[in-house]
Formats: sequence, C-alpha cells, structure tokens
Amino acid sequence: MYFKLIACEVLTREICALIATTPHVIDPEFTDKAAHENSDHLRTVLQAKIDQAAQSGKKYDAILLAFGLCGNATVGLKARETKLVIPRAHDCGTLFLGSKEKFKEHFAANPSLAYSSTGYCERGASYLRSETQPGSTYEDYVRLYGEENAQYLWETLHLAYLRAGEKVVFIEIPETKHLGYAEKCRRQALEEQREYQELTGSTRLLRMLLYGDWPPEDFQIVEPHQETIGLYDWEEIIGVKTVAKEESEA
Repeated sequence: MYFKLIACEVLTREICALIATTPHVIDPEFTDKAAHENSDHLRTVLQAKIDQAAQSGKKYDAILLAFGLCGNATVGLKARETKLVIPRAHDCGTLFLGSKEKFKEHFAANPSLAYSSTGYCERGASYLRSETQPGSTYEDYVRLYGEENAQYLWETLHLAYLRAGEKVVFIEIPETKHLGYAEKCRRQALEEQREYQELTGSTRLLRMLLYGDWPPEDFQIVEPHQETIGLYDWEEIIGVKTVAKEESEA
C-alpha cells in the first residue's frame, strides 16, 4: 500500500528506522516540535498537510498521523477523500511507550508530568516535552462538561501543571539507547534539582501504524467526510463524527 505519513519531528529516528523495514511505500513529512506550543496552530498545520496530500494527485491508500490528542491539536481534523489513521493516544508519550495502557500506568496520576526522549533532546532548545498551559480554555471545559465539572477539571489540571516540574521522566527506546541521551537527560535533571526516572519505551504502536496493522482498540480510522472528536478517556481517547460533504470540504 501507499501511505502519506505526517509526524512530529521528535519521532524522526524511530519512524525512519521503521520506514526502512515496512513492506509499504511511505511518503513521510515531519512537523516542527515547536508547533506543539499552540494546539490551534498545530491543528491548522496538520489540516493543511492533510489537504496538501489530498490535492497532490498521489493515490494514497491512507494518511497516517503519528500524533496523539496533543492538547486537542488533533481534535477537529477532517478527512477529505482519503481516510486518516491516528493512534488512540493522549500525546507522544503513548507513542514512545508503545501503548495507551503503558501511558495510563505511568502518567494517569499526573498527565502533565515532564518527559523526554532521544527526539526531544535532539530537536529544539528544550530537552523536555513541556506545555505552559492545558490545550483547552476554561470555556471549552464548560461547553463540554458543564460549569460544576469544568471548575473541578480546570483546577485539577492546573495543579498538575504546577507539579509537573518536580520530576523528569526519560523514555528510552531500545533502538536508540546507544546514543546516550538518557545519561545527558539525567545530568540535566539533577542540575535542575529534579527527580529523575527512566522508563523503557517501545516502537510497538509506531510499527503497527506504519505496517498497516490498525486494530480498533489501538487506532481510530477517520473515513472521508468524517471529523475527529475528543473523548478524553483512557480507552478510546479519540473518536469521529460524520459531517456534511460541503462542511468536510471547507
């Protein structure tokens, strides 16, 4: 099969290694790590790249998105004439760990916990995945959950963001361990007087994405004229809704 792949540049090494071995033909394109700093901007960038792929004249069987919800950046993306495939992931941490179950195990108590990887160390000035604020506004939470629930969620998430600076987690992918970034991250964390923890990651989810193995429990298929929606749980995470053809083409 013939795929278009859109991915964050922090996954460059892992993805390039998998492209070399997948039986499928893949055209990769990477977005700048800094695009994550504003979820609305990243959503605009991703939709533009989806549209460019759709208008390229190339007969892609699917457009693969190596992203999670990423602060709601992938909520509201529309499939044109080619289906989209996106992992059920809250953010890139799920992709580095290899499953949403592993992400829940290590990050459920503090989803905003700072973490790093080889790609985060190599790309850009900061060695951490960091966010200055939750991806949604308070008004978004009121609209989705009602005033009472919105207040609780908002306060809980902001407390998590304040606490996120106390600890650094490095997710070590075995395939890139020889590069030594875990030790560099450990030294940096200690200099900043942060607790350091190392987790073993896996390319399992990325491999499945690039190999065309998309079970529904791990991936959301977005068919033409559907749009992604956020479910914000630990199982599905992301879903879809059908939109009118003229709306999906807007």
